[in-house]
Amino acid sequence: MGTSPVISDRQLNRATLARQLLLERTAMPVVKAIEQVLALQAQVPRPPHVGLWSRLPAFEREHLHVPLRSRALVRATTMRGTLHIMSAKDFLAFRGALQESLTAGVRPVVGNAPLPPVDVLVAAARKILAREPLTFNEIRAALVKQFPKSHDRLMGYTVRMHLPLVQVPTEDDVWGFPSDSAFAPADAWIKKPVGQGDGPAKLVLRYLAAFGPASSADIQAWTGLRGVAEIVKPLRSKLVTFTDARGRELFDLPKAPRPDADTDAPVRFLPEYDSVVIGHADRSRLVDEKYRKALVTKNLIVPPTFLVDGRIAGTWKIERKKAAATLQLAPFAPLTKSVRRELEREGEALAHFVEPDAKEFVVR
Repeated sequence: MGTSPVISDRQLNRATLARQLLLERTAMPVVKAIEQVLALQAQVPRPPHVGLWSRLPAFEREHLHVPLRSRALVRATTMRGTLHIMSAKDFLAFRGALQESLTAGVRPVVGNAPLPPVDVLVAAARKILAREPLTFNEIRAALVKQFPKSHDRLMGYTVRMHLPLVQVPTEDDVWGFPSDSAFAPADAWIKKPVGQGDGPAKLVLRYLAAFGPASSADIQAWTGLRGVAEIVKPLRSKLVTFTDARGRELFDLPKAPRPDADTDAPVRFLPEYDSVVIGHADRSRLVDEKYRKALVTKNLIVPPTFLVDGRIAGTWKIERKKAAATLQLAPFAPLTKSVRRELEREGEALAHFVEPDAKEFVVR
């Protein structure tokens, strides 16, 4: 490990931004872009649209909605038990590799609660969903009818983590999904069986392609995989290694982009929960330690942020009052006049995208 080249935080920053399509907007199909960044975190419907708007030129909402409706993309529970949008191809490749970690995440939540066996619950849920997609309120209500002595939410959570499901997009919701989306069995929706797929090693390689160079702890933090160090061992011959400023060993793909540290990085707006913000256990490549606490609220919400020279420099929000849309920026430190102008130009374009029917746009 001591012979590995040392790589600076700034070099790591530019490598991550390049792979996450944040050094320059790159013209490519939405499905290909999402596969490049591996997945877009999607607890709520709007953030993936903003994430793609910041990565692709001339992005419009329908550019995401069309492949979701055609089932080339899916919104499903994957890494860390969290909703993501990823290609159907990648979902089939990696959902099986995630099951061990999803199952492990259920145990501390459920504890010793008297629930039916997992296979019984999953079979019951499959039967309930066989006729039509249902919301989880409807799924839980149907489960309670069969298992009246069991906790409805614990049953629902167990099903969500064990039965591969996808959320069904709609035609009329502005961000593609209602707040209470219906779920369908993934194999029925995609029309292909969800099996073991490509395994955890392939997922590790894809993570490095999207977020590398990275440590075993980084890989585990984002994928949720267990025992990453053991998964990496047989891959070492395919990888290159680096040592970061804190002496950690980092892994990467030999031919992955690693731009020069002085490569220009334009201002960019990132949505809530953007994967680039939470893609590493050590976030030094993106944010100063003194600002890291601002990236997660007490109720575990990751706020929308903006990048200046490639680093997280503050948070933002858009408020709509009647016909006016106001983008409010909360920088962590004073900004130069040139940076303020750049943020105002990009911010006004963002406000137009998020609130297209507003008559007045203000960046404050």
